[in-house]
Amino acid sequence: MQPELATEPRGSSLNTFRNAYLFWAGSIAAGIGAILHLPMYLSARGVNYQVSKMQTMPGMRGDMIAMYVGMGLIVAGLVASVIGIVPRRRPDAGSLGGTRVVSGETRVTRPVVILMVVLAVAVIIDATHPIDLAFVAPGMAKEYGLKSATNPHGGLPVSLLPLSGITGTVIGSFVWGWFGDRIGRRASIIIAGELFMTTAICGAMPTFEWNLAMCFMMGLGAGGMLPITFALIAESVPTRHRGWLMVLIGGEVSGAYALVSWQSGWLIPHYSWRMLWLIGMPTGALLLALIPWIPESPRFLLAYGRVAEAQAVMRRFGMKLVAPGQEEYAEPELPGHGRFRQLWGRGLLGQSVTVAVLGIGIGVVTYGFQLWIPSDLERIGFSNGAADSLLRNSALIGYPFTFLAAWLYGFWSSKKTILILTTLTIISLAAFVIFGDSVTSNKTVFLFVLAVPILTTGLVVAILGAYSSEVYPTLLRGRGGGLAAGASKAGGVLVIAMVTAAVASPSMRATALAGIVPLVLAVAAVAFFATETRKRNLEEISARLVAPGVEPLLAQGERSGGG
Repeated sequence: MQPELATEPRGSSLNTFRNAYLFWAGSIAAGIGAILHLPMYLSARGVNYQVSKMQTMPGMRGDMIAMYVGMGLIVAGLVASVIGIVPRRRPDAGSLGGTRVVSGETRVTRPVVILMVVLAVAVIIDATHPIDLAFVAPGMAKEYGLKSATNPHGGLPVSLLPLSGITGTVIGSFVWGWFGDRIGRRASIIIAGELFMTTAICGAMPTFEWNLAMCFMMGLGAGGMLPITFALIAESVPTRHRGWLMVLIGGEVSGAYALVSWQSGWLIPHYSWRMLWLIGMPTGALLLALIPWIPESPRFLLAYGRVAEAQAVMRRFGMKLVAPGQEEYAEPELPGHGRFRQLWGRGLLGQSVTVAVLGIGIGVVTYGFQLWIPSDLERIGFSNGAADSLLRNSALIGYPFTFLAAWLYGFWSSKKTILILTTLTIISLAAFVIFGDSVTSNKTVFLFVLAVPILTTGLVVAILGAYSSEVYPTLLRGRGGGLAAGASKAGGVLVIAMVTAAVASPSMRATALAGIVPLVLAVAAVAFFATETRKRNLEEISARLVAPGVEPLLAQGERSGGG
């Protein structure tokens, strides 16, 4: 029998705030604060936008005051926005109680398509920020006289920049994982969008030290967007289409790489490396403009007893509640509201080991290999424009294979897809280890060899995010996604810290070898611990892992097509 839902309170909507006026007032103030940093950048156009030269020039006092006022508005605006958007955690009157399963459509409906488009935009905006680090590093090294592969006698090592940014993403992954489970998927995505908009002021910072600080803050926002996005998708779309849609959205990282390399070749020669940061202002504002099309996860709302709000979202997505006693598998009950330590508890230890090992391994490759490719290509004789073009073409060549990987993960086997892509990554890296710099002698071969790791690493990151959003219960799903994202970024921190200590970027051979070792361990962990998630609803996956002896309450022939 279909359970009776709580009556939707008057005035509620799919996009409720604690205080909408306070949120939007804070957002506008933060936006104005970001814009007040532009005069300093524009004043430097006579010196090729080298803002570092402007501090000692006469007549700059007004621009400096505008920057400080802008910083104050950003801080005040962010605080107001957070207070305005964080929902009141109170159970709705008429909460059903007990465990329930959300069941929905078996087809991709118009609301699902709209949600996918909006979240695709969010993922592209998010993915460009870490990738930007590789393309701004050469220009930043020249402007500030930093130590790099092309300037071994410079001052501070330029590798401090990616180290600061990626460290921020590690911390942000865990913080946003906690946010996602405590204040909601939607609120966490929106707060991250505000950080994207405001930390774009990194492009106007006059000193390298200020760049490091702002890059760290930018990393905090970028670190948690992808796992929270995956959690929202997993909990909102039909089971049949959950896997391939998540991989398709996450696979946009490869497309984002092509986008950033194109932007670099187009913008940097005319507006300097700083423009790659500054375009975060309009893209962050775009994400905020899409707020009306970002609903809260119905499973999250149900987990917190907010049944009336969940009902509004479920009507939009064609979902329903299945009463206790009718469901195949019930959501496993967890004490409290979830804890990070529960990721390593009964039934989830093997999954967390798999997620962590694979994340660290692919992070070493992504940030230790791809991050230094632009500088390394310049070192062996490629011009900046030629290097950007080569990377863009490599990413574009591999991007169509994202659709194949999405199909394999969603309709063939999630576990086997992870194993195949990870193995392909190892094989492609082996080519760099064997041939070293000589692999660049044949442009066609080099383009292919370069395209494979750019593609496969992006796909493994996407699949890892999708997988971690499927194997953890609702109250731990944000934290589990944060573990996956944090582990992949931690691999980057590890290799970048090693580079910083050595004061020079490694060769392609060295970075490839550093990636092979942890990925071999990751293949073993996936083969031993990973579980199949294809076409299983989230409650069944969680119940099988957390309570492996549980039996479904419906007979095999009576099962419904849950969401």
